[in-house]
Amino acid sequence: MWGMGEMRAGRGRPRGFDRDAALAAATRLFWERGYEATSVSELTEAMGIKPGSLYATFKDKRSLFEEVVRAYGRSPVGAFIGVALAEEATAYRAFARVLREAARTYADPAHPAGCLTISAATNVAAQDAEVEAFLREIRTGNLAVFEARLRAARRAGELPGDADPAMLAAYFAAVIQGMSQRARDGASPEELAATAELALKAWPSHRE
Repeated sequence: MWGMGEMRAGRGRPRGFDRDAALAAATRLFWERGYEATSVSELTEAMGIKPGSLYATFKDKRSLFEEVVRAYGRSPVGAFIGVALAEEATAYRAFARVLREAARTYADPAHPAGCLTISAATNVAAQDAEVEAFLREIRTGNLAVFEARLRAARRAGELPGDADPAMLAAYFAAVIQGMSQRARDGASPEELAATAELALKAWPSHRE
């Protein structure tokens, strides 16, 4: 009976298993390499678990990745956009804060460069259609949040009546995605900050 117990322990999670630490290790790998380039063997090595433990705890690589992305979205480095949009009194201040914080966050050496959600989407293979759909849904949702904030700003008189909230939302989403990629290419916080200020010059009148 003692021997059988040892065998079960070997197939399950190791004693002292720290789920948060394991997720942090997986997050770093996915952030650095993207979804497709990160193998299960690399994940288990970084997380300090056996393949069976990964499948028992997280079901599979895709489920682990989705949990990582959701946790990232709740973290300070992943949630700053939503926080800025919610806290700032005007849309201009909100988007200015978003871009300026993106410049600092994406180039912060304390973690991999860029945005995990944006970076992970750049190398998803055709056979991983569910992963691509998951990431596309996040991007589409973020775009909808941008557009809703800008439509509210136009109704409140913060934007001129002929401003196009959908096009402005798409523009700022494209700028943010580009800043993420530039950070991964080695751009400095100063370069990204300059990009943010240039992007803000496209804002229609009534900047406050």
